[in-house]
Amino acid sequence: MKWQLLSASKIVLTTFVFSAIAMIFMKKFAYHIGALDKPRDDENNRHIHKKITPKLGGLGIFLSFLFGYMLFGEQSTRMISILIGSFIVVLTGILDDINPIRATYKLFGHILAACVVVFYGGITLNNISAFGYNVDFGLLAYPLTIFFIIACTNIINLIDGMDGLSGGICSIFYITISILCFYQGRFGSLVLILCLIMLGATLGFLLHNFYPATIFCGDCATFMGFIISIITLLEFKGPALVSLFVPLTIIGIPILDTTFAIIRRLLKGQPPFQADKEHFHHQLLGMNFSHRNTVLIIYAINILFASASVFYTTVSQEIGKIIYIIIFFLVVWFVLHTTIITDKTKKIKHIKRIKNKSF
Repeated sequence: MKWQLLSASKIVLTTFVFSAIAMIFMKKFAYHIGALDKPRDDENNRHIHKKITPKLGGLGIFLSFLFGYMLFGEQSTRMISILIGSFIVVLTGILDDINPIRATYKLFGHILAACVVVFYGGITLNNISAFGYNVDFGLLAYPLTIFFIIACTNIINLIDGMDGLSGGICSIFYITISILCFYQGRFGSLVLILCLIMLGATLGFLLHNFYPATIFCGDCATFMGFIISIITLLEFKGPALVSLFVPLTIIGIPILDTTFAIIRRLLKGQPPFQADKEHFHHQLLGMNFSHRNTVLIIYAINILFASASVFYTTVSQEIGKIIYIIIFFLVVWFVLHTTIITDKTKKIKHIKRIKNKSF
């Protein structure tokens, strides 16, 4: 175990140093090609920062990922498909960072990347068993897996609205899955190697991205979501529903935030992916928490999700269930006391108008 921990530390440290240095060059490169995030004052803009900031942090993470793979990875059909898919996702992100492209073009790039992983790499979600029942997806396994990859790819990008937010959430995911791999004796597995490489690369980026950020991930944040989908589908996929459920709960905040955003916009009659200022982090900022504290609170909640998964998988399912129940009630309270789904102030005003009319 001691040797495995030293090997794991070596992978994380190597990619961390490479990533931390790469970000310095990414900043200069972003200014050179015009991949800059410029704050806007329009009403629907959800940007919080006030100064021009270089993007392409996601490209630096990808380059660190490639460097880590060359040193510590092993060649296989699955790994080649992951590299090709990652390249397509990152290339799409770079093009959007330089000059915003249509959402349909980005979706096409993500579909193409997912298809490479599914049809060339053979990575699919074939069946799920739960409560004594087994569901074999058959031919539906292909579209379902493609949809899953695309969803995860975009979820991280959608929550990337504050300094250090996406990088921190993804780092918590990689750490948690690595812990589960060590507990289950999956030393040298592709899942563990991917997690360790991505952990170092993401932490190196976070060194420059935590508040106040000097570089943003940009649309290449989709790369982190893409790798998370692959890790979830790889050795953690299986016939049991829990094997899919556990990794997904670790990124519970991005999933819930995206779900609430879609519901909120549909209730308002808006396109489901239209930008607004009602995300989870916006709600906390509205409670007068500082930028730094808002991010740290979200980290803490995400660690709670991760802890539930670790306890459920390794220590005690009962303790894990208790933590899940606590999280459930916290989410319900948050929904009822914020505008993350509906605008409570408008409802109160509407009720007051009805009461006044009745008198």
